[in-house]
Amino acid sequence: MPELPEVETMRRGIAAIAGSTIAAAVRVACRCRPILIQPRPAALARRLVGRTIAEVGRLGKRVVLRLDSGDRLVFEPRMTGLVLVADPPSEEHLRFRLDLAGGPIPNLWYWDRRGLGSVRLMTERQLADQLGNGQLGPDALDLSADELRARFASSRRAIKVALLDQRAVAGIGNLYASEILHLARVHPAKRCDLLTAPQWQAIHCRMLEVLHKAILHEGSTLSDGTYRNALNQSGGYQSLHRVYDRAGETCGQCQSTSIVRIVQAQRATFFCPNCQRKRRR
Repeated sequence: MPELPEVETMRRGIAAIAGSTIAAAVRVACRCRPILIQPRPAALARRLVGRTIAEVGRLGKRVVLRLDSGDRLVFEPRMTGLVLVADPPSEEHLRFRLDLAGGPIPNLWYWDRRGLGSVRLMTERQLADQLGNGQLGPDALDLSADELRARFASSRRAIKVALLDQRAVAGIGNLYASEILHLARVHPAKRCDLLTAPQWQAIHCRMLEVLHKAILHEGSTLSDGTYRNALNQSGGYQSLHRVYDRAGETCGQCQSTSIVRIVQAQRATFFCPNCQRKRRR
């Protein structure tokens, strides 16, 4: 689940660890499905212990710690991962821990209920090879309207499906794509190459609006309660969702039509058939 707003909230929540020195790096014993940790714990600890965290950054849906050695420690939460500086939601799903010295925060935790995420230490070259060179598109918050249109305008894919392509634009996932298109009044199944210039402008404008507002509210904690910020507190943007997971409810924008759920590329999409008409007269 964590998308750009949730991961940016995690990044901001742990930002104070910048300047701290790593005293220990521990793969926490867990009886659940193991997560990917690279390199192996002993080698990872050798390269981490004694290093200073120079910067806390984000790359798409990943939290990235830049070390004084030039290496990057990359946390990828995937569906249920959390990067925390406070007590985790449960002990049984703890996966990884950094002990820190010389700063205000003693520990950084990685918690993952389903075990789909990863913790990887990469050199600068490895990061460029795996997440650069076209592997990951520009961040959604850094993209201009013209750049957004240029990346998608010739595609025959449905706009909702296209927005999920991390090689084209990084950070947008299923939840926020539905919210963006509803506010932009664009049908999620509309082909990219059939969208007009004003529609592209609306999508870009609403993309920035939704993402910034979601960050302001520290992300969305859905009904399963999994997502938490770095202090193990719920996000607040879920109370502002207009269509996501609201199938059958009356659209708050037109006040006349029920929200509909469809499936696109094996993912649930929510929209209002009245506000988001595929063909307009």
